[in-house]
Amino acid sequence: MHVGMVGLGRMGANMARRLMRAGHTCVVHDVSAETVKALVADGGKAAGSLADLAKLLAAPRVVWVMVPAAAVDGVVEALVPLLAKGDLIVDGGNTHFPDDVRRAASLAARGIAYVDVGTSGGVWGLENGYCLTVGGEAAAVERVRPIFEALAPKGGFLHCGSAGAGHFVKMVHNGIEYGLMAAYAEGFNLLKGGGYDIDIARVADVWRHGSVIRSWLLDLTASALSRDPRLTGFAGHVSDSGEGRWTVKAAVDAGVPTPVLSAALFSRFSSRGEDDFANRLLSAMRKEFGGHVEPS
Repeated sequence: MHVGMVGLGRMGANMARRLMRAGHTCVVHDVSAETVKALVADGGKAAGSLADLAKLLAAPRVVWVMVPAAAVDGVVEALVPLLAKGDLIVDGGNTHFPDDVRRAASLAARGIAYVDVGTSGGVWGLENGYCLTVGGEAAAVERVRPIFEALAPKGGFLHCGSAGAGHFVKMVHNGIEYGLMAAYAEGFNLLKGGGYDIDIARVADVWRHGSVIRSWLLDLTASALSRDPRLTGFAGHVSDSGEGRWTVKAAVDAGVPTPVLSAALFSRFSSRGEDDFANRLLSAMRKEFGGHVEPS
């Protein structure tokens, strides 16, 4: 198939490479000319603009948009005048699922199909494949199935439902990711501060072999600890990219309890010093009612 790939960041570039390895033709576009040049060296066709990309793609066109969620609307709006009835846009980034519903309806009125794809795999996806959760009309999904099958490992692609379903599933996936990461972090922190002289890196490694909590995330944790057991290269400032917040909001809207996922999100806020004033106020209250004086 001919695929236009817009956005060649850490995931988009390697997704294009994986598609080309599977025999698909990729027309690539990015704001970085150097990134485009690197993809051309790997067999891609360069598009200097979205207009060029539309001209270079065989009709009916398929354009995969792989840009940050805040930029998707702008890219889609720029693409629409360049596309024709029967063309298809895939959004493979981390979009908020209500935006998919809106875009799908708007594009359908113009005869352009829209498919949303929750994409997981990170920097390892080129070799291992990408887990894809897909939303959209069945006919549109089937049309680009060869692309999904090239990107995903065996069993790693699922059509989850109508527009927005793919990104909804990916949103929950990322909320779970927050919770799993927090559980590992808290457990290893207890091992470190529990009073025993334990080699934490070796514990991480031994848990990888037969334990109930073994996982790829634990493999990565063990790898990080083996290189830097004291984690001196990290400040402990943990960002959140939006999906965790959307997960908690969706849980509130649906009335579904997610205490672990919510706590994991709030712990990331704490890591960035967002609880600094609250902690100072706690010290002030202890001094007021009990005369407790704590280090300033």
